[in-house]
Amino acid sequence: MEKLRVIDLFSGCGGLSQGFLDAGFNVVLGIDSWNDAVQTFNKNHNTSTGIVANLKNETAKDISAKNNIQNIDVIIGGPPCQGFSIAGKRIVEDERNQLYKSFIEFVRFYKPSAFLIENVPNILSMGNGMVKEKIMHNFKKIGYTVNTDVLMASKYGVPQNRRRAFFVGFRNGRLFDFPKPDTDILLTSEDAISDLINESIDDGDFHLLSPKSEYQRMMRNGSKKIFNHEITNHKEKTIEIINMVPDGGNYKDLPIELRATRKVNIAWTRLNSKKPSFTIDTGHRHHFHYEFNRVPTVRESARIQSFKDDFIFLGSKTSQYKQVGNAVPPILAKKLALAILKQFKNNV
Repeated sequence: MEKLRVIDLFSGCGGLSQGFLDAGFNVVLGIDSWNDAVQTFNKNHNTSTGIVANLKNETAKDISAKNNIQNIDVIIGGPPCQGFSIAGKRIVEDERNQLYKSFIEFVRFYKPSAFLIENVPNILSMGNGMVKEKIMHNFKKIGYTVNTDVLMASKYGVPQNRRRAFFVGFRNGRLFDFPKPDTDILLTSEDAISDLINESIDDGDFHLLSPKSEYQRMMRNGSKKIFNHEITNHKEKTIEIINMVPDGGNYKDLPIELRATRKVNIAWTRLNSKKPSFTIDTGHRHHFHYEFNRVPTVRESARIQSFKDDFIFLGSKTSQYKQVGNAVPPILAKKLALAILKQFKNNV
């Protein structure tokens, strides 16, 4: 069986693509409007091509003609859906959902055997389920049977309690069987990053500690070098406050007069060394290392997202954090990809 051909829309740096590549798919094209993310995509996916394109302006027909991309088996991606604001009949008509409609247009144009959409969990409950039903109806109209589920990444071997909704559709009329959770022992923050030191390491320098867990050995992927491990130097006052928060604690552990120094409910939150991480986001400065008095580095965040150490992020540090936080964890993506591949094989 030849490798199934994939297009990744709104690919970002390529976490979803990485999972599909690891599962044996051929990701022929990644598309995103953000140049930094596409540069990282191309740096790490030698057999794939990432292009910068705004899908508000370029159609699937345009992309196909420019890049000579034909015969696609699967389309994947996480289209932004900011316009799903429960506005009655205007749910899908909202102009902010143009990118979601672009995803549908790609599926209509290429007629892949399957597609996968990733989004935030509350997309399934918006409007008492109206948004979910509208999305499923839109794909049913063009010939797809769609199933949805919300998966918790920590139950699939990712050291992070990240919940995401997925829509998977097949053209053959069969419902997709989502992979079942496959681990009872959840990986912890300590399992993920305890071999990474509290000092900056120049890109390409060698690790200074040996791996301390099987997960760390897997993340090193045979490489002895490290990238994207630049420590953030906080103000002395910030360090003093972080130091008052214990492993796994948050602002509630601070003296009352310090609790309101940051006006968000996630402020001053430390990772818990004995539990999976909370969701890695796009790089705000309220979450801290379980032991060190600083925010996690890009590499530590990438480890928690299950990017291997030889996956190198380009751009400014702020950009790198955003790329990591926007991504689908590659390990979770791989397990979804393998389940899709299994369904292909069962239908041959």
